[in-house]
Order: sequence, then C-alpha cells, then structure tokens
Amino acid sequence: MDRLKVLSGHVISRNFREWQIGHNPTAANNSPEDIIIVSALRTPIGKAKRGSFKDTYPDDLLAAVFKAVIADVNVSPSDIGDICIGNVGDSRAAATARFAQFYSGIPETVPIFTTNRQCSSGLQAVLNVAGSIRNGVCNVGLAGGFESMTLQNNNTKDINPRVFEVEKARDCLIPMGITSENVAKRFGVSRLKQDQFSVESQRRASEAQKNGLFKAEIVPVTTTIKDKDGNEQTITVTKDDGIRPGTTLEGLGKLRPAFQENGTTTAGNSSQVSDGAAAVLLATRSEVAKRGWPVLGVLKSFAVCGCPPDIMGIGPAVAIPVALKKAGLSVNDIDIFEINEAFASQALYCVEKLGIDPVKVNPKGGAIALGHPLGCTGSRQIATLLHELKRRRKRSYGVVSMCIGTGMGAAAVFEYPGM
Repeated sequence: MDRLKVLSGHVISRNFREWQIGHNPTAANNSPEDIIIVSALRTPIGKAKRGSFKDTYPDDLLAAVFKAVIADVNVSPSDIGDICIGNVGDSRAAATARFAQFYSGIPETVPIFTTNRQCSSGLQAVLNVAGSIRNGVCNVGLAGGFESMTLQNNNTKDINPRVFEVEKARDCLIPMGITSENVAKRFGVSRLKQDQFSVESQRRASEAQKNGLFKAEIVPVTTTIKDKDGNEQTITVTKDDGIRPGTTLEGLGKLRPAFQENGTTTAGNSSQVSDGAAAVLLATRSEVAKRGWPVLGVLKSFAVCGCPPDIMGIGPAVAIPVALKKAGLSVNDIDIFEINEAFASQALYCVEKLGIDPVKVNPKGGAIALGHPLGCTGSRQIATLLHELKRRRKRSYGVVSMCIGTGMGAAAVFEYPGM
C-alpha cells in the first residue's frame, strides 16, 4: 500500500484558510505587514512503537503534509521562499526534512532548515518563518514539525529506501569530502590551487594571531584538561589551537587524499574538526540608543538559497549575490568577505565565480586554519568580521557566508558605521 497516498487522503480534507495570528483577517485594523496562515494540515497521530506509524519513516510523514499543503492552495513549489521544520529526537533531522522536500516535488533551489526548541519546536518553526517573511527574506514560507518517537532512539535503523529512488534525496547522503571532490572536478579546481589557498589561510591566521588581532573577539576560557595518565590540570585557553605558522606548500603537497583515491581534497586543504562557541547580541536601533550601547555592526540583509546537493560547497556563490542585491550593494562595495573554508575547493570556486578580490577574503585566515565547529561558525565569522571592520575604523561593509550540507548557501551583509 502506498503509505504516502493514504496519509495525504486523510489530511487534505482539512483546510484552515486565511487564519491570522491574533485577530480576524477581515477586521478593519488589518495591516499589509500582518502574517497570514493560508493552510494548516496534519497527519493522524499514531502510538509510538505499536501504533499505525511504527513502521513509517518520518520523512514519509513529513512529505505527506508538504504535498497536502501545496495542493490545498495550489501553490507552485518553486514559489516557496524558505522552509523551517521543528524536531526534537531525530539525529539527522536536517537531512530527513530535505528528503521530504524532494519527495514532495519542492525543488533544490528552495532552502530548508530545522529547529529544536524541545516541545515548542513546531511553533518555533512557524515563528521562524514568520520572522523571515517579516524581515524580507521571503514572501511565502512553509513551516511545520515532525517526530517519530518510535525511531528517535534507534539511529541504527536502516534509512528510508525511498531516499535511493529520488536522485536529489540520494545526493544528500554524499559525504562532504566527496562533494568537495565533485566541485574540484566539475569546475577545474586543481590540487595545487587548493594547497596554495590553504597555505595562505594559515599564513594570514598566523600573522593575525602573532599581532594580537584576535584578542578583541576571543573570550579566554579556564577549564581542566587530562593528560595521558588521566591527571587533571587547570588551563586558560586564549588562542586558537589549529593555526600552524610553519605550513608550506611542499608540506601540504605530501598529504594523501582524504576522501577519494587520486582525489585532491586532503586534511591540509579542508576545515579542521573543532570545538568552540560564539554569541551575538542583537537589539533594535531605538533600544540601543536608549541604553547607550555601542553599534558594532548593522545587519543589512540576509539570504539563503538552495543548490545541487552533490556540489553543496558552491552555496556561497548562489547566496551572496542575493544578499547583496537585497542590500543594494555590489561585490565591489564589500570590504571583507568572511567565506567559510569548509574545503579549499569550494571556497576557491566561490571566490572566482563571483569575481571577488582574494585580498578581501578571510583576511585573518579561515576555517582551514581556525577550525569549523559546525554550529558555532556562522556566529564566529560575525565576530571576526565586525571586530576587524572596527579595527579599520572607517565606515565599511562585510559579508559572512557559508555552504550548507544537503545543498544550500547562506549569506548576510553587515555595515560597520565607522568611528
């Protein structure tokens, strides 16, 4: 039996049109800025481990409601500007949501992300999309949530076989290192160029560290560390671990390919596996003025865009132009680009594709030297960017951008007001 067809049949009859959060959408006090809900549908709910969905994959459940909402108002899938999905227990929620997107006929160009705020995750997803619409990121968004409490503690269960029947979904499973190799081969990014880029990242980071240029953005952390015998020692960490001042082209050239025989991606021209955290405090301009707070930077625009999953690293090349257009700026107007160096191959491609002056890219080094603690990196880049713009003292613009697993890119434009 086609589980997806059965599920869609159950949910498609329920339709809540033009329901507006907070008040009647036909009331006289309507505003053009009001956020409207045009459809809200769900699957039935099954008992975990012994109910109707105990053998149903969560991506099939999510695809059912995606397809139903699309059909409910006859929206073109390509008109959806962003998707946010709430989930708590799925260890690969981001991929699960992307799988469901492709099962539903929503194209790769539509970006998607997941959020976890425990039991409010489904509501938080709706609020995230409402915020994106309010902030001009998109005009039409899709939100929701899913949970399979049958499967959430069973991560060894085989993946949904349907993944392998849908090309774009299958491509989401390609290891990140192989996507780097795909970019290198498809766009002719040689091993030499990747290693040269990596040497320069290390050199810039080393110079910045030696000259104290990271001090303004780094918070020293006092912690304990164990030696090989299990003895604990208290240390205060003040510097990035991964910077290698003596990195040479000759040394990188001796490293073996890390992901593919005869490949070009190595441990030396890839981001480092890292630990770290970063925080960014935001407020309205009026609140900042009222409290007498400093203006470190102004967020001018944000964009997130989809791209083919098998070359996910090109994400910044598709997201940066959209963010710049929203800000009314061009590549030449930007003083610094902080582009995450997931791999030298993809970072190089993006820089060359957009015609960016390499001098403006990661002037204090990037993730190849500093590391890439996944959830931290975007905020870390903002700290690195804005403190460097502040150090230069003049009014200026910067961009933070990164590629995203399963085929997306994100970019934000910031202004430093000058001193």
